[in-house]
Amino acid sequence: MLKETSVQDWENLVKKQLKTEDINAVLSRQNLEGIEVKPYYGEPSYVLKNLPKVEENTHLVALYHEEYEEEVRAFLLNQNVEGLEDKTLFINNKDLAEHISPEETDEYFSLIDVFDEDGGSLDEQLAKEMLAKDFRRNLCIDVALHQNAGASIVQQLGIALAKTKELTEIFGKDILSKILFRVAVGGNYFFEIAKIRALKLVFHEFSKEFDTQLIPYIFAETTLRNKSNLDEENNLIRSTLELSAAMIGSADAVFSNDYKLENQTLLSEEISFKQQIVLAYESIINVFDDAANGSYFVEEITRQFAEKSWKYFLEIEEKGGYLAMLQSGEIQKHIFQHAVAEQNWVEEGKIKLTGINLYPQREKTKTVEEMYSGNTIKPVRLAEMFE
Repeated sequence: MLKETSVQDWENLVKKQLKTEDINAVLSRQNLEGIEVKPYYGEPSYVLKNLPKVEENTHLVALYHEEYEEEVRAFLLNQNVEGLEDKTLFINNKDLAEHISPEETDEYFSLIDVFDEDGGSLDEQLAKEMLAKDFRRNLCIDVALHQNAGASIVQQLGIALAKTKELTEIFGKDILSKILFRVAVGGNYFFEIAKIRALKLVFHEFSKEFDTQLIPYIFAETTLRNKSNLDEENNLIRSTLELSAAMIGSADAVFSNDYKLENQTLLSEEISFKQQIVLAYESIINVFDDAANGSYFVEEITRQFAEKSWKYFLEIEEKGGYLAMLQSGEIQKHIFQHAVAEQNWVEEGKIKLTGINLYPQREKTKTVEEMYSGNTIKPVRLAEMFE
């Protein structure tokens, strides 16, 4: 009879091969999130709840073009389009959102955030106008902006909850079923899967405070933060991994920004969109409620992100809420500090971007001080330092 191999047996084998008694010192990796990542995982002591998606299948969203009408079900609209039928439409233009009249044959989602990060205010009139429309989701809470500005995952999730709290205080608990979360998915693959799962967990927990148990609607797009003008093909690879993380994390809709940052063409838009098609219909990862459920590693880091982001949310609330911290400049400072730390890691080679700081094509052209400001929340690409 074969002897069962224990965890200790595996540990002893690894120690022997690495010639060390301290496995963690050799195999553990640092991260800027403060998340503990172990060299290996056993069954977790606490099993997270498997939360479903709102949508049965993940919507694969394309930027609207007339020639896509027959093949594509979900569009991102920046301008009004007449005559569409049986489509899912994500409205991405404030003026369009204010004036569009929904057609009965389509379903509409707003990607318009009523928060003004620069002014530290909330446009209540616009929010009321959006809530009066026959949309499936009327208001967007945008934390893609924060991710692209360099905010940590913990900060993104805490801010998402804090913005939700501001809306419930003004419009009541019914607003919770009318919100869409817009997130940008970065290049840290497993962390980004955990981010989307953690957003579901913390929003679900937040909704319990209002005697409901809701699942958030999540619109995920590829980040611009790790993209480069110098390496368009590498951008395409990065975007594919980000879309995969979004689908495995169970986002309800995904959108791929063009892998070309400049001189975009209809072909580059088509290629960017068709990344989603390959993932959805060849890998079949757009239909699962929670594909990462049962992965001990992802379960554990999801739990840590949920706990840390909830703590950060409470810190924001103790200081008066999201708008108050915007007005005082503290939110901007927090994001600035993390963004600069991340940029320093890129400069030091701890975060690797192929063609940028790994097998680099150019020398550094900008300093951190030239790229970032502690007073504003603005998108900054990591590769700008070398372009």
